Parts: sequence; structure tokens; C-alpha cells
Amino acid sequence: MNNFIEINNVSKTYGDYKALNNISIKVPRQSIYGLLGPNGAGKTTLIRMLNQITAPDEGEIFINGEKLNRSHITQIGYLPEERGLYKTMKVGEQAIYLAQLKGVSYKEAEKRLKQWFKKFDILSWWDKKVEELSKGMQQKIQFIVTVIHEPQLLIFDEPFSGFDPINVNILKKEILELRDKGATIIFSTHNMASVEELCDNITLINKGNKILEGSVYQIKQDFKDNSFEIVLRHNDAETQRFKDDDSESLQLSNSATLTLPEGFTLISEKTDTNGEITLNVKAENDVNPNILINYLSEKGTIVSYRELLPSMNDIFINQLTMNNVQ
Repeated sequence: MNNFIEINNVSKTYGDYKALNNISIKVPRQSIYGLLGPNGAGKTTLIRMLNQITAPDEGEIFINGEKLNRSHITQIGYLPEERGLYKTMKVGEQAIYLAQLKGVSYKEAEKRLKQWFKKFDILSWWDKKVEELSKGMQQKIQFIVTVIHEPQLLIFDEPFSGFDPINVNILKKEILELRDKGATIIFSTHNMASVEELCDNITLINKGNKILEGSVYQIKQDFKDNSFEIVLRHNDAETQRFKDDDSESLQLSNSATLTLPEGFTLISEKTDTNGEITLNVKAENDVNPNILINYLSEKGTIVSYRELLPSMNDIFINQLTMNNVQ
């Protein structure tokens, strides 16, 4: 079976409030799946269902081909957005205790924890009390405790909250390694840059409804608008731009002026001190961009060329804005 999680037509209502409305999601095995949406969208309700804290009013959830049941609890590691450790307990003592609650023996828990502590270079924290650690330090401990029983399914809710950039990169590396070792990961966050970097697929939920889903790659392809960035170097060092009344034109030197071919619109341009000009150009839908490349290559040296794809943040805002006005 290719899907580790299947959520089929799930709905949940609290009084008059529809938290989830006929949601269906398929999470591929050994993937990082982004569960996205604004506050109050329904993400937490769905996560609570996977953890069997609450149950759907309608629909079914399957994990690894089996209908969700109590035995799946030991297969799940959950790192909630709101962290919580016992402040007065020693770090090592508490980590072993939490690992035992997840079915790991004392001896095995101590062995695995010491390996993780060495990996994160935090062995010196073992006998400290939790209250002696900073928030970021405590979150490192909680991350380790979340993964210590080597669950098949990991659910991370804003896992990078409170971390500095160095520790964010450390955790990103570990999350990717966990996936590569076989874990299926649900990743809930508002950080769209992390989504682009880590997620294979995403679902965007708003007001309890699924409004977008698919692979990150395909979604970015679907929302592109035929914009391109070209860096052009002319033989003459001096470059400047002008626009006449009838066309989009660039004057690359006193004697060389080019007008973009029909079907292309100049959005912006910038010239650096080396005489290289960066063009942001948009093509009409039925126009082959190679026409522009061939044309510009006759006017100078093309240093670089790339298609401009929308960021996940732009797509996120666009889709929520459209959904909210409907």
C-alpha cells in the first residue's frame, strides 16, 4: 500500500461550529506531508483525531491499512505546538520516564537517549533540572522524547518555534533523516519556507474545508504565471533603460537599443555596476519563451535565465484570500 494514512470523508461539528467538513486526505508512506491553514482552519482537530483524543462524527481514518484503533497509539510520535515538561525533574530521568510510557524498556530508553544526547552534543544536560534549561533547550529534549520510541508516524506541530536558525537547520536535517529511515511525517506549520524545503505534498485547509492539495512541485507549476528572469551582459559597459511611447525598450549602450519581441512584457529591470542588466519579463500564455532567449542572445551574452515560480507563501495567501471572499 502506497498510502500510510487515509482520511476518508471526515467531518466534525462542535455545536453549531463545523470544524471539519467532509475532509479526505491520503498521506504517502515515508513522506513529509504539510498540513497547512490559518489559525482555526481545522488542522488541530484533525491532529487530535489521529492521536485519538477526539473522534470524527462522520468518515473513517486508516493507518497502514487498518482502521484507526488504540494499538496505533504506540506507532505515533506527537510534538505539539504547546510544549510541556516537568520543570523540577532532571532531564535524563524525565526522558527515560516518558520513553517508558511509550513502551521502551528502561535499559533501551537510556541507551537510545544517550545516543541522541551525544548526537545533539547535550550530554551535559542529563542531570540538570528542566527549569535550568532555556526554552530552546527544553524543545530539543521534547523533540528527542517524541522520536525516541521510533514510531512509524510522526506529527510535528510548529516544530521550529523558539529555535534559532542554527538549531532549526539541525532539526530539519534530523526530520529528513527520519523520513529517509522510513517514518511518515505530518508537518503542520505557518512557515512556508520550511514547507518548500521539507514537504513532498501538502493539503491546505480553511474554515474546515480542503481548498488545495498536491505535491509542492506540481502546485508551484500550476500557479506559475510565465514570468522569467534573464541576466544579460552587453559588450559595452554602460547600460541604461528607457521606455518610449509605443514599446518596451532597453538601451544597452548609446548605439544599441532593443525592443522585446511581441508577446513579452518587461516587468522590471535592474543594472549593476558591472554593466549586467537583470530583466523580469512576463510572456503571454501561448508564446514560446525560447523566442525571447534567441532574441536576447543576439544582443548580448545571457549570463543566466530562470523561470520565476511563485513561493508557497504567495500561493497560500492567494488561495486563502480567494476562499475567504467566496
